[in-house]
Amino acid sequence: MLLAAAVLVTTVLVVYLDRGGYRDSVDGSVSLLDALYYATVTLSTTGYGDVIPATPSARLVNVLVITPLRVLFLIVLVGTTLEVLTERTREQWRLQKWRKRVEQHTVVVGYGTKGRSAIRALVEDGCDPQQIVVIDPDPGQVAEANNAGLTAIHGDATRRDVLELAEVHEAARILVATQRDDTAVLVTLTVRQLNQHAVVIVAVRESENAPLLSQSGANSVVVSSEAAGRLLGLSATSPATGELFEDLLVPHKDLEMVERDLLPGEAGSPARASKDLVLAVLRGDQVHRFGTPGSDELRDGDRVIVVRHAGR
Repeated sequence: MLLAAAVLVTTVLVVYLDRGGYRDSVDGSVSLLDALYYATVTLSTTGYGDVIPATPSARLVNVLVITPLRVLFLIVLVGTTLEVLTERTREQWRLQKWRKRVEQHTVVVGYGTKGRSAIRALVEDGCDPQQIVVIDPDPGQVAEANNAGLTAIHGDATRRDVLELAEVHEAARILVATQRDDTAVLVTLTVRQLNQHAVVIVAVRESENAPLLSQSGANSVVVSSEAAGRLLGLSATSPATGELFEDLLVPHKDLEMVERDLLPGEAGSPARASKDLVLAVLRGDQVHRFGTPGSDELRDGDRVIVVRHAGR
């Protein structure tokens, strides 16, 4: 737009400065408005012929200056149009190709600080970036996600058609990290209409909204403000404990908390005999936390949540 405007202004100045060499069929003289009119119809190749270069010098300037400006203006106009069409076509082709091969993927609603951190944790834990799709209403965030190698969709995730474009009904996990809690509730409700089986994790700012999200179908609700506040308080009263929690939250640092299958020889043995610290035992749909009767002995088919050294 700036280049096109510069070409137009240059043409107007050239014509107006040499206005004595031009003739207007209406009154014979060329004003600034006439120069603007002539530049507009000339650059757009309309050419009504009511304002014409009459003197040899004006015609020479028209050939040597105005014509190249006209060509440049057309290049800008056509080039911009082709660029937009090419970008849209490439985006549609990429989405169609992605939709054909995607299933059991992860949808992240919101590419702000929380969304980016969640995706970083997923990738560090081994999730394929090509199996992650981002939905965000900000075009800048969408472009940033695309540059990071993710599939990103620009749109409002509270709309059913946007979620369908992200193949939410085929997703295994949906992470809702919107800026507003009320938006998170609407997204969760819409997601549950499309997918009854996916694991839905929602981040909210205020704890009073957590029960509403649980009733809306969220499997897990993370209260970001309270989590940060508790970590701050814990670090203030016990810096070593706060440092330990921070270590657990950063993947592949020193210690890490992971969910894994039983190792060979662990089935039938007590949980305390494992070389990792067992925090919970997952048996079917039940979670047996550390210290409860169900966590004493490990059985075939169990999965465990453990704390271990990152290098193991």
